[in-house]
Amino acid sequence: MLNRVAVLSDIHGVLPALEAVLAEPEVSAADQIVLTGDITAGPQPTQVLDLLTSLGDRVIWISGNADRELLEYRLGQRDSIPDPIAPWAAEQLREDHLDLLGRLPRSLSLSVNGLGRVLFCHATPRDDEEVVLVDSRLDRWKEVFSGLDTDIRTVVCGHTHMPFVRLAHGRLVINPGSVGMPYGRSGAHWAILGPGIDLRVTDFDIEAAVTQVSQDSSYPEIAEWADYFLHARATDADALEAFGPRDGREHAG
Repeated sequence: MLNRVAVLSDIHGVLPALEAVLAEPEVSAADQIVLTGDITAGPQPTQVLDLLTSLGDRVIWISGNADRELLEYRLGQRDSIPDPIAPWAAEQLREDHLDLLGRLPRSLSLSVNGLGRVLFCHATPRDDEEVVLVDSRLDRWKEVFSGLDTDIRTVVCGHTHMPFVRLAHGRLVINPGSVGMPYGRSGAHWAILGPGIDLRVTDFDIEAAVTQVSQDSSYPEIAEWADYFLHARATDADALEAFGPRDGREHAG
């Protein structure tokens, strides 16, 4: 049984955002740090992976769709990725990085004080690309929870880069938001679990981070990328409008 778990999701290869979160006292003191996927697809993929692997067994890794896509691209299993920065990021990875990504589970469960058995995944328990949102209808939640063990009363997911906590069919659902590519407001978003649930945001010097990332990354469009994502220029309303049709709501009767 773990007393305190820090959850970091959707780092997307942004080193200064990750460094800011890892410097938080509660992250340093946590029993475990759980990464709920989309760790690498961004401007500093190798630096982020090297920092996280240096933390050893304190870090528990879960694969996201972007991590899977980078690996598939490098293995020749796909010739394109929808995210424009992803093919570039895939080419930066060393063989040890590819081996690591290839070993990552899609989900796992841990026992956390106050929350019982908690399932951690990237998008939904059954799929790394499915979309569920804070305002997804209950029928949608019932669908994505199908097949879950009844003793799992808490589900932690990422993927949509917007933090929320809600109740759905008796289960608490937690999205910590995104460390490196937040939608809605700037800062590095994460969560601490046990015995309760705390959504956190770490403020850091955005302008300095934009400069650092732009100087450090060889991605051709890095200045525009860093300005847009580190400043969180996509609002939560923009993101919900874009993601909404993907949670099946247009088919609801």
